[in-house]
Amino acid sequence: MTTAETNELKVIAGGSIAALLKELAPQFEKASGYKLSIHFDSTPNIITRMTSGTPFDAIVVPSDVFRDAGAKALLATSPVADIALVGYGVIVRAGTPKPDISTPSVLKRGLLDAKSVAFLPASAAGSYITRVFEQLGIAEEMKAKTRVQATPAQIAPAVARGEAELGLFLTNVLIAPGVEFAGPLPPPLQQQLTFTAAIAADTKEADTARAFVDFLMTPSAVAAIKAAGMAPGTRQTY
Repeated sequence: MTTAETNELKVIAGGSIAALLKELAPQFEKASGYKLSIHFDSTPNIITRMTSGTPFDAIVVPSDVFRDAGAKALLATSPVADIALVGYGVIVRAGTPKPDISTPSVLKRGLLDAKSVAFLPASAAGSYITRVFEQLGIAEEMKAKTRVQATPAQIAPAVARGEAELGLFLTNVLIAPGVEFAGPLPPPLQQQLTFTAAIAADTKEADTARAFVDFLMTPSAVAAIKAAGMAPGTRQTY
């Protein structure tokens, strides 16, 4: 691996895998000699950042980003790898009753009974949760109950402090002190969000960027993904 003048790899990543990548970063930095400069954000902001001319070398983002033609055009066709998959769940403040969310009908009742719900609407995961509300026919009712959080990492603390009665989001960001897992969304409404890695088409650090994507598929990275409550993905080209 050739050392670059800046010795830095610029990465854009989804906010919901911030903890995972922060844990893995030192391993890659030690092996590569490169410093990872990672910008974490929500899907709409990631697309804006990519398409506004902000330089980047690699991404690890919700696969929804690839549905934006402008963003996808900025990416090399290979390597592209699905790194991790994770589903959706519900949390409550520790010590409080857990709602029955085992079927869509009882989930609907639990959401309507809750005084407030914390999540991040302006994100790929948040968009899906909003669609769940629409499928349940309670979208308007939930608008008044929603306590919008700035980042995924703030959802569990908001519930732990009692600022929201329920927290809904990807299960890997709901594991935190002061909260308890009420359960996953019921099968008819459950879906997995995929985080995909790719490199920028115009990166000057192509070898290092490819090595970073490869690193995210190594046994040590897969072990960390599993420990974070996510399922490892498989390499594939879009």
